Amino acid sequence: MDMEVRDYELDCEQIVNNANYLHYMEHTRHKFCSDAGLSFIEMHKRGIDAVVRKIEVEYKNSLRGGDTFLSCIRLERKGARFIFHQDIIKSTGEVMAEGIVTVVVLKDGKLSRGDELAKVFARYIS
Repeated sequence: MDMEVRDYELDCEQIVNNANYLHYMEHTRHKFCSDAGLSFIEMHKRGIDAVVRKIEVEYKNSLRGGDTFLSCIRLERKGARFIFHQDIIKSTGEVMAEGIVTVVVLKDGKLSRGDELAKVFARYIS
């Protein structure tokens, strides 16, 4: 997903504040779900809630105001967990951040295996 740094995302050092990388990754996951055929709103209406269990981010370099970048995603499944591998790559090809986001699924408020989401994501799971 193509994205661009916005001025209000910068800190006093004129670099992107670290928390914004989490926003970029979350926006990408939500867009991925929607493009796969099931938006977060639709999931919730069906009683399905994908909940972040763990996030690991390795910051490699800093984005700055006006930079453009790709927010990339790859999905795998380990048992009941969905693992999103997410990279933020500057338009120059430089990797800015690498993330691993572990998601679990609640069905009607109870922990589930996430089989309904697995069907929706089947063609994307590696």
